[in-house]
Amino acid sequence: MTSQLEKTMTKVARQFLRALRGRRSQQAFARRLGFKGNPIADWEAGRRMPTAEVVLRACERVGVDVAGAFARFHPALALTRPEQVAAWLAAARGSVSFVELAARSGYSRYQIARWLQARAKPRLPEFLTLVEAITGRVSDLLAELVPMREIPALAPIHAQREAARRLAYEEPWTEAILRVLETDQYRGLSEHVPGYIAATLDIDRATEERCLAKLERSGIVRRIGERYACVGSLTVDTRAVPMLKLHWNDAVRGRIAAPLSDDLFAYNVFSVSAADLQRIRELLLAAFRQARSIVAATPSNERIAVVNLQLMCWPEPKRDHIPIVPRG
Repeated sequence: MTSQLEKTMTKVARQFLRALRGRRSQQAFARRLGFKGNPIADWEAGRRMPTAEVVLRACERVGVDVAGAFARFHPALALTRPEQVAAWLAAARGSVSFVELAARSGYSRYQIARWLQARAKPRLPEFLTLVEAITGRVSDLLAELVPMREIPALAPIHAQREAARRLAYEEPWTEAILRVLETDQYRGLSEHVPGYIAATLDIDRATEERCLAKLERSGIVRRIGERYACVGSLTVDTRAVPMLKLHWNDAVRGRIAAPLSDDLFAYNVFSVSAADLQRIRELLLAAFRQARSIVAATPSNERIAVVNLQLMCWPEPKRDHIPIVPRG
């Protein structure tokens, strides 16, 4: 039985393949990809679909920097060759169980296990469905490969995501305010209580009011009845923006002096081998990915929190850089 998500991703796949072809004829595109026949008409009509690996090779053949696109989409996960699709999906899954991923995607856990263990190759709609089920950001990935205006099935949600991203740059507290609106406690209110969000996040009322007004003008939230609500399900990745990292570092720094009972602040300054430093780095990245997976799979929204991951390394000391200090 085909899920609604897969139906949508099949439509997206057709539009993506058409965008990838560009101004070439279907036959010219097929020749460019090395096909003797012409499967492109079937692809774009949805009668047959290529595997994700074949599509990524096609991207490379028409000059798309696939490795760069995947690196920009998720800097912690590398895909340097199209045949790494299974390994990339498995790494992106983190700690999400096959059962949970099956519930999100509509596929059986046995199908998912076969794809992620490279015992079968997912076709493009299946790959896109899994990316959306795992990350909630499939439009961000496709936007790195083709112009998003060529994929109208995803254009509205992508425009909303871009608006949220721009607003997060301008008003960093909007990220946390959106999370408050998602909580069971806020949804249980009979009406919006001015100052409720400010008290929850320990910010001033002016910031609450300003951010809510901008979120509403941007179409990211709207009044439904007497309360605010997020419009749809929106996952926004803002990790690559230094300004936002500074904002949340400052927020954490302000809490360190007076931590709450559930806060956790720790540090360790150490020396270690280069190989073990890389192991520590991979361990922290794996923990971050697993935290995101847990958040994506949580059955209820009761608390708001920030995971602030840091690993700062100094360059390897060089013998010829040791200063000579005169005696006497």
